[in-house]
Amino acid sequence: MSRVAFVTGSAGFIGFHTCKRLLADGFTVIGLDAMTDYYDVSLKHRRHAMLLQTPGFTAIEKRLEEPGALMEIFATHKPDVVIHLAAQAGVRYSIVAPRSYVEANLVGTFELLEAARAHPPAHMLLASTSSVFGANTDMPYAETDKADLQMSFYAATKKSTEAMAHSYAHLYGLPTTMFRFFTVYGPWGRPDMALFKFTSAILQGRPIDVYNHGNMQRDFTYIDDLVEGIRRLIDIAPERPATAEDIAEVDSLSPVAPWRVVNIGNGAPSALGTFIEAIEAALGQEAEKNYMEMQPGDVPATWADDKLLRHLIGPIPRTELTEGVKAFVDWYKADYAPQNG
Repeated sequence: MSRVAFVTGSAGFIGFHTCKRLLADGFTVIGLDAMTDYYDVSLKHRRHAMLLQTPGFTAIEKRLEEPGALMEIFATHKPDVVIHLAAQAGVRYSIVAPRSYVEANLVGTFELLEAARAHPPAHMLLASTSSVFGANTDMPYAETDKADLQMSFYAATKKSTEAMAHSYAHLYGLPTTMFRFFTVYGPWGRPDMALFKFTSAILQGRPIDVYNHGNMQRDFTYIDDLVEGIRRLIDIAPERPATAEDIAEVDSLSPVAPWRVVNIGNGAPSALGTFIEAIEAALGQEAEKNYMEMQPGDVPATWADDKLLRHLIGPIPRTELTEGVKAFVDWYKADYAPQNG
């Protein structure tokens, strides 16, 4: 009998790819998405339509924060694995519409934790973000580093969900893994992300906005590599340690709960200029660059320490930036652009 996975944000970029992988691996997948209009909803509907072509996928359109909605889903489907990817994303939008982050990220995650308390899965896996490291300057970022100085409200809500999940793991014994994702990119990505915006602008002959005058670095993580990490971690549910001495030096495992936080990144940062060059090479066109000041809430660099990830699941693929960017550009030109003018 196949395991049942409940995936929130299943019509989102990461959720779509995660569901595809789980279905290919024989899981029964229940996917939930609110289909909000933060970006082009037709892209979300197309992702769900593709998933629905595979037997074993069920799509549910509801908001996380709707009282009782998740409780009903858990009671009906009794998931073995929960992968919580739904959230209001975006550093910059959190300055414009902070309430949406409270509703989706805080209230929505509370509803999920309450449903899991009533109907406990074997493993809860919840998405956080590298943005929680905020003002930290020591790199690479390790999961055991203190991370209390968030620079955006988005990051603050995601750090809050880590704390909320820890309390439920401690109180109710819910095995929980938090992911901190690092700048994920690839085909079927989000239109608000730099790769999407840069590609669109260059093809249309518009200048691209380059923040902090290009003095930026990101740990760019290709979507397939990220999904491989998620898939392998499903089978490594944290256990409450008997003593503090039982926790490996690199491990972020809580001393009082079956809870840990894990970075999923490429493990090496690339300069923004190198990223733009990869896009230009894939398109065969040079970008006109509009150099700008740093955006509020943004950070100049990210870099994942991936020792814990490798400690838990062994080596994972690392797609080269040029290869990953080309895969996105090929998808954009062949699939997205023809449908969107």
